[in-house]
Amino acid sequence: MNFDAYARTAVDLVNAELGDLDGLRALFGDEQGWMRDEVVEKDVAVFRRAQRRLREVFEHGTTGHDGDAVKELNSLLEMFPVQPRISGHDAADWHMHVTSRGSSVSAEYLAGAAWGLSVWLCEYGSARFGICADERCGNVYLDTSSNNCRRFCSERCATRSHVAAHRARKRAQTLTPA
Repeated sequence: MNFDAYARTAVDLVNAELGDLDGLRALFGDEQGWMRDEVVEKDVAVFRRAQRRLREVFEHGTTGHDGDAVKELNSLLEMFPVQPRISGHDAADWHMHVTSRGSSVSAEYLAGAAWGLSVWLCEYGSARFGICADERCGNVYLDTSSNNCRRFCSERCATRSHVAAHRARKRAQTLTPA
């Protein structure tokens, strides 16, 4: 199982715009196309609640409240239990799913997200959970840098923030009398 990919589904969910069913459908990538086709209106509310709770995990982790992050993840794991099963069509296609056959889209996606983020916390610690330092953004991310120094969710946010800081310094210099 690719636990990093499952952990990234948690990141994707927290950063998603879940205004309506179309917003929820936009969350699912190509590998999850079947989810896009099977998701229903009632899943939107389930995903929104999980989105808020997963954001809390990131907030707890980035502020050093590991116990609270663990408590929230354990609660999510109880709500969306992992029931692994092997799936596929032939010997070259065997892979793992985290829920039983016939589970709802929300159960499948959220069990994987909670499981992946839990494994990530156990493997790397919650210090590797991040919230973008660009105050205009607020997206979460998993810090995969070698020295745990990442501050932004993307290069775009880093560049935008650095350019804004540079311009603010330049303005301050021109306003300060020589």
